[in-house]
Amino acid sequence: MNPRTGWMRALPIFAAGAFAIAFTVQVSAQVQKSQEEKVAGAATKHFAVERAEVVSVSGNDVYVRMEDGSIRHIANVSESARVTVDGRELGVHDLKPGMHLQKTVMTTTTPKVIVTTQTVTGKVWHVNPPNSVILRMDNGENQQFKIPKGQMFNVNGKMTDAFGLKKGMMVSATKVVEEPLSQVEQEAKLSGKMPPPPPPPAADVPVLVAVGEPTAEVAAAAPAPAELPKTGSNVPLLGLLGLLMIAGSLGVRMFRKTQQ
Repeated sequence: MNPRTGWMRALPIFAAGAFAIAFTVQVSAQVQKSQEEKVAGAATKHFAVERAEVVSVSGNDVYVRMEDGSIRHIANVSESARVTVDGRELGVHDLKPGMHLQKTVMTTTTPKVIVTTQTVTGKVWHVNPPNSVILRMDNGENQQFKIPKGQMFNVNGKMTDAFGLKKGMMVSATKVVEEPLSQVEQEAKLSGKMPPPPPPPAADVPVLVAVGEPTAEVAAAAPAPAELPKTGSNVPLLGLLGLLMIAGSLGVRMFRKTQQ
């Protein structure tokens, strides 16, 4: 129960005559009233977690995708709002698409009791049992009170009902009203993670293409060409054949001379 709601729910009970003596006219300071708040049990805690991914940020407006796929618009985010991302405190303008956010809300509910005590004291002026009594207050004014069913009065230390009241008696009446309520407190914590890095390229995709002269190691490892380049000529080959033929002719002449 919301504390404000709890208080508002308590008001109709007070107005309905749950006090010791409901009065038909304003009594002001002649009726003493006090309230006390007491804890009525152990507090309970409830945790709720919401996760979302930042879709876009425009000024102080943030759009996030919730876990169920729905898009939520968070308008006018305060400049003082902070989210803890990887140990850093970030503001709304630091949010980036792809960032993952997590909101943890801790709700603490504490059962309490509002104890209201009201006491009225005066001299009996007139009594109409069992419904009403007129008392003369300390300021000399007469005030009329309705008598709730079962109400008892203290007369010189003795308790009596409305039928035991007589004119001239000094009486006091007290009633304690206990109204239970639940005090609810919430604490929200916002954390996040940076978007994941892009995936590495596939193994068969070239990463870098080098342009320039090959190194000595690369040139040595390069295979020899299978054929002469198209710019080559047959002239060197013909010259070599001519030299071989001249050398062969000289060799035959020398052989004949040695035989003669």
